[in-house]
Amino acid sequence: MVLQCGRFSLPLEPPLIMGVVNVTPDSFSDGGRCLDPAAAAGRAQELLDQGAAIIDIGAESTRPGAQPVGEQEELDRILPVLERLEGLAAPVSVDTRRPGVMRAVLAAGASMINDVNALCADGALDALAASEAAVCLMHKQGEPAHMQDAPSYVDVVHEVHVFLAARIAAARAAGIGATRIAIDPGFGFGKNLEHNLALLRGLARFCDLGAAVLAGVSRKSMLERITGRPVGERLAASLAAALLAVQGGARILRVHDVAETRDALAVWSAFQEGGR
Repeated sequence: MVLQCGRFSLPLEPPLIMGVVNVTPDSFSDGGRCLDPAAAAGRAQELLDQGAAIIDIGAESTRPGAQPVGEQEELDRILPVLERLEGLAAPVSVDTRRPGVMRAVLAAGASMINDVNALCADGALDALAASEAAVCLMHKQGEPAHMQDAPSYVDVVHEVHVFLAARIAAARAAGIGATRIAIDPGFGFGKNLEHNLALLRGLARFCDLGAAVLAGVSRKSMLERITGRPVGERLAASLAAALLAVQGGARILRVHDVAETRDALAVWSAFQEGGR
């Protein structure tokens, strides 16, 4: 299996690392550190050097409780970074849910869109279909400002599976090829701890959808619920969750700590090779 991101064709075995660069003042883990475009571009290159295969840049925080920013502000934050990353030897993904931003960043050289709305916004499917970029379709329940107030499911794995299957079908019908599609069950996006753990245990269910499964568990509050650790002390828990996700079939890990995740995956890969 490969993920086609514009001119980049990425084999998904062993699993890929997607390194996070937040060009925001309020992201839960690293907000404010990369607001300057030069700092953001430098961080992207640093993560690439550490072993990231994809760089994911976000200019609007979607953490629980986050307030939306305007489209122009999002563009003002992200376009100068993309300009500095022109010619980067890896695909650049942009974390956005706005079709207008999608069109602008794709024109500016982005190779992937990471959409928490799973291309549900009017015009989003068309924006991707008109490009050769990859897309990650994510599940969430509710909007970021209130999604953690009282998330509720009868069967979270089944409901997320049905949603993502429908969004894959919509993307394919719009002309987006299967090798351009990844899916993300959306850990922490309208889910409580038990929902998140159920998704982690049931991650293999999503592998039958024919799309690369992306897992984003790095430093998330679900790990605080388990360990009691604040956001800056969740590396060990993040690595444990990442390896459990890979064991369940995840082929892309969206992480903040690229070098450490690379080393953990190297051990996992060596272990797997010895059993074949």
